[in-house]
Amino acid sequence: METKEKSEKRIIEINGIKMEVDLRDAKVIEQYKVGDNIKILVKEYTDDYRAYIGTIIGFDNFKETPTIVIAYLKTSYSEAEIKYVYFNEHTKDIEVTQLNNWDVPVTKNQVIKKFNSEIENHERQIEDIKNKKELFEKLFGKYFESVTKEIPI
Repeated sequence: METKEKSEKRIIEINGIKMEVDLRDAKVIEQYKVGDNIKILVKEYTDDYRAYIGTIIGFDNFKETPTIVIAYLKTSYSEAEIKYVYFNEHTKDIEVTQLNNWDVPVTKNQVIKKFNSEIENHERQIEDIKNKKELFEKLFGKYFESVTKEIPI
């Protein structure tokens, strides 16, 4: 007598996660929507991968290559930066998964402090450039008063 393994598959949903269930295993079918918080794994440099927290901010329904637009937070010791990924079938070296509560490596206040520090740094740089401009006008402005024709730079 011949025995055939019966492979019955069905899709079930548990806590918002759809799964295709077989008698032998279960395969997760992840579903995302705009506004979902996610975690992305990004290949940096040669074989270095880093995980970041992100949010799906859009979906571009291109006919040939539908694309998910993701904004993610990249932080370092002194900076916070928002970067963007356009995730589609051609995207390489990036993986996307659901965000767990314990995956958030920084607090909101820490990120705001980094942005404020960067703002203050740029404001100091702008002030420095304004001072240089003022000094130039005081010290060197008289040399250019007799020149009427502009010289292209």
